[in-house]
Parts: sequence; structure tokens; C-alpha cells
Amino acid sequence: MSSGRTVAEALAEGPVLLDGGLSNQLEAQGCDLSDALWSARLLADAPEQIEAAHLAYLRAGAQVLITSGYQATFEGFAHRGIGPERARALLARSVELARRAAGAARRADPGRELWVAASVGPYGAMLADGSEYRGRYGLAVRELERFHRPRMAAFAEAGPDVLALETVPDIDEAEAVVRVAEETGLPYWLAYSVAGGRTRAGQPLEEAFAVVAGRDRAVAVGVNCCDPAEAEEAVRVAAEVTGKPAVVYPNSGEGWDAEGPGWTGRSTFAPERVRAWTGAGARLVGGCCRVGPEHIEELAALLGAGPGAGHGGDGAPHS
Repeated sequence: MSSGRTVAEALAEGPVLLDGGLSNQLEAQGCDLSDALWSARLLADAPEQIEAAHLAYLRAGAQVLITSGYQATFEGFAHRGIGPERARALLARSVELARRAAGAARRADPGRELWVAASVGPYGAMLADGSEYRGRYGLAVRELERFHRPRMAAFAEAGPDVLALETVPDIDEAEAVVRVAEETGLPYWLAYSVAGGRTRAGQPLEEAFAVVAGRDRAVAVGVNCCDPAEAEEAVRVAAEVTGKPAVVYPNSGEGWDAEGPGWTGRSTFAPERVRAWTGAGARLVGGCCRVGPEHIEELAALLGAGPGAGHGGDGAPHS
């Protein structure tokens, strides 16, 4: 964990840089992710590849590493014949790999402030059928709580700095993950996947962001894995509704074809958009699917972040 300030303390002073898409970096390293467990499979089969991907983003200037836990669930591992105890250890490993990478970066640059965010993906990610981009699974909020509670407890026991409740498609699941996150006592951020100025399930963003209004453990609220063109307005609404720092890490702008499966279209991710995002209230910024270390390096340059850019406690930008 970070030996310096908390994520909330850092956000109060200015923008903090997230990493980019883990899966695309793993594929760039030659990993085969054609599996229902996606990158979570590598927790068991090739953990060194996950650590290497984290290090690639740290070299690019990322200050917060999002772990490989997005698609790691007890249910998903059970489908592969992995029992609860082994699954719990793999969930913890996702946090430990990020912490090890951060530790290596700090040894190379003593005093560098870094944070680890345990990725809590939505229920639909476990289904591996694109459901996280639709929501409305037909489950009640309490059923979704029961799904998320054991894995979030396992993540919390591993000691991340913050929980990343991400790619949430609808308000029901947001209410479930927020309630469970509150039980852990850890700080967290909530990020929806949006389209057309609404949640993926079609709900108004004002109602969606209000889920964390007044909740002190929520350090940021906003969007991820959305088209970059959606980001600025969503950030503005998130900041206005909650008064909290906004989090924004869109994908490349390409479309995901779950039946393919594969990405379609072309990238529209432009790092210079970060000025508009921060102007609208974003303080936690980065990229999601198909956004790589080269994009994070550009964001770091625009934000004055990155290795050697300065450390917390001396008034300089964090890195």
C-alpha cells in the first residue's frame, strides 16, 4: 500500500493518473486471453505477465494500478474446477501482483507515491457474454450483494488502497456494490459504463451518480469503458450531482462485438481531451480497454505526472 497520503488526500490537491487497459497490454506481451476468465486466467497460469503489464504502466507514468480482479470471481474459478480456498488466494494475488510492481517502481524512484486499486468488475463480467454492457440481469439488489460480498471481502483482506467499482451498467448493481464496499471500510470509487448520455441500462446519469452522494468513503464517481466522446459531459454531471472528484477512464472508442468476439472501428482516444475532463471536474483520469502505455505516457506529460516528476509532501505533482 502507499506509504504516503491516501488517494482521497491526493485527489484533493489535483489530478491523479490511472493506468490503461490491462488486457491489451497482456496481449501485446503475447498472452492468449481467449478464455472466459480473460486476464484472470493468468493469475493462475502466468502471474509474472500481469506484474510485467503493471510495470509497463508504471514506466509510462501511471500513479494508480488497477488490479487484474475484474473478471476474477469464485463462480468463474469454480467453472474451471478451482475451489474456494484456491480462488480466494488468486483473488488476493491480483492485489499482491500490483503491490509488487509498485514496490519495484518505488525502489527505482524512492519516495514515489503510488496506489493500488482492487478491480471489482460487474456481475455481467463473470457471464463473459457482454452483459456488463447491458445490465438489468433480472437479479434483485440483494442477490447482487450476495454475489459481490465474498470476492470484495477477499480483495479487502489483501490490503489494496482503494476499491475500483467499475464498468457498472445500472443503478441496481451500483447500489449493491456500494453497499458491500461500505462494509469493507475501504475507500472506493464508482464508475459506470455509459452510452448516449445514460447508463448502459438507460437510466439518467443524475440518478446513477446520486447513489454515492453523501457517502464519505466514495472518493470519486464517474465513468469508465465508454466512448471518449461521452466522457466530458458525464464528468460534469458526476461532479455537479455529488460534489466529489470525478473519475474518468474511457476506452479507445472502438466497439466490442461480444459475438465475434473482437473490437471493431477505430480508436478515437485523444490524450489532449484530459484538459476538458479536468476542467469539468475529473481528478482521477486514465484509460480503459485498448488504451495502452503510450497513451498513458502522453497523459502523464500533459498532467506533469510520471517518474521523477515529483513526490507528495513537497507540493510537486505526484507520481
